[in-house]
Amino acid sequence: MRTLFLFLWKYNFFIFFLVLEAFSGYLIVQNNNFQRASFINSTNTVAAEVNTMVSAVTEYINLRAANDALSRQNAALRTLVRDVYYIDSALKQQVVDTVFQQQYTFVTAKVVNNSVNRRNNYLTLNKGSLQGIHSEMGVTSAEGIVGIVKDVSEHYCSVMSFLHKDMKVSARFLRNGYYGSMVWDGFDPVHGSFLEIAKHVKVNIGDTIVTTSFSDMFPEGVMVGTVDKVDPNSGDNFQVIKVKLSTNFSNVSYVYIVDDLHKKEKQALEATQQNDH
Repeated sequence: MRTLFLFLWKYNFFIFFLVLEAFSGYLIVQNNNFQRASFINSTNTVAAEVNTMVSAVTEYINLRAANDALSRQNAALRTLVRDVYYIDSALKQQVVDTVFQQQYTFVTAKVVNNSVNRRNNYLTLNKGSLQGIHSEMGVTSAEGIVGIVKDVSEHYCSVMSFLHKDMKVSARFLRNGYYGSMVWDGFDPVHGSFLEIAKHVKVNIGDTIVTTSFSDMFPEGVMVGTVDKVDPNSGDNFQVIKVKLSTNFSNVSYVYIVDDLHKKEKQALEATQQNDH
């Protein structure tokens, strides 16, 4: 307190001068229309700039909540797309509302751990058995395929990334329907190889590759990548096709865990066929 008094005493004339200046300015603005209008306009401009800055900071702070909300909304919208519904032709469309039966459900999840520089790469997601997650569920992103759920705890699950030596995905050309298998070569996290495509099949740079209906993990038509390089003159009967993966595994943050509601029925039927051999 003593320091404050000493400061006021030392600079009392200067402080008094500032008070008089402020009071003079007030009188000028208060008693002159032009100065009053100029002052109000300047004040509004400054206030608008401050509000804009505050709004920008607030939006940045709320980005995480906004991303979570958008992911939940996207998962809900994906369940409405016709590609994830199974058409039961036995109903013969007698009742329009029951022609399409939901085959896939989607659960949003956030990537909490990820690797891309190993031979066998995994992701960890913040969803587990309490949210209905179990092993062998497919995982996709807004860009394309990501991997397959391997191990599950109550609150988390580990995902075998497509960037894994044991990963193989049934895929096809979107343009002509020819299908084969997508695998990762083990070196470049940006590219994979499309196998089992015969030499007589015409392949163009930029051709789109998507998942097939043969998969028990992914819905048909999920993006895999685009053809980046073709060598039709390989030594065997198949072409060497390099594919640029649609999913950027280095920065994937939010994903969708896919549950095929018809998977057990399909596997049980196929098991009976295997027993006949």
